[in-house]
Amino acid sequence: MKYFLLASIFAIAVQASEPNTRVPVLAELFTSEGCSSCPPADGLLIKLDQMQPVAGAQVIVLSEHVDYWNSLGWSDPWSSAQFTQRQAMYAHSLTAETFTPQLVIDGRSQCNGSDAKAILAAVTQEAARPKTPVRIMTATRDGKEAIVTFTIGAASNKGNVWVAIADTRDESSVKRGENSGKTLTHVAVVRSLGKVGTVTKSAGLDKTVRVPLSAQAADTRVVVFVAESGGPVMGAAMEPLK
Repeated sequence: MKYFLLASIFAIAVQASEPNTRVPVLAELFTSEGCSSCPPADGLLIKLDQMQPVAGAQVIVLSEHVDYWNSLGWSDPWSSAQFTQRQAMYAHSLTAETFTPQLVIDGRSQCNGSDAKAILAAVTQEAARPKTPVRIMTATRDGKEAIVTFTIGAASNKGNVWVAIADTRDESSVKRGENSGKTLTHVAVVRSLGKVGTVTKSAGLDKTVRVPLSAQAADTRVVVFVAESGGPVMGAAMEPLK
């Protein structure tokens, strides 16, 4: 019932949205298949991705599975110590606790990933900020690599450029742990995340990068974003990998 009510908030909000040019907002969900509180947040992230319920905002979602639940009965197949470290970085910069499911919006605010009202409010707030223009020109497969060409304008501050490769959809049948017996579905599961350059107040970045594809799903997306040291996201873009 609680999940239905939260999902209904998204449905109501999307009715008010308009198909105008949307401002990109990055939403990173720190989650785990070993956490019984996470499936509702995973479900809401799917709805956020599909319904785009905030007028004027393009919500670019990423699922980053942490590894600190792995010793408690179920080893999450999508988990990585890199995402645990990234969550810790946000906890430090935002002066926040570390928990799952935790949603970080544009690296500037965080909330419970199951709190639809807080999510909509945070996305609305971040969509009102000026953004550094990010454009992905091409995102194509070449054997076991993705070739990504992008252009980023000069930024308000010095920033690091990141490229994420994410499965559009993944599913697991959990055998043990708090979610034992459940089939869990995820969106935009990050399989690789790497820093590929920098931008400054005086210079943007035009670049082509090759990113290894390891056991990727057939339906994959590429996210390019630029962030200040410590986390605040200044701009982002997403394209399907073709």
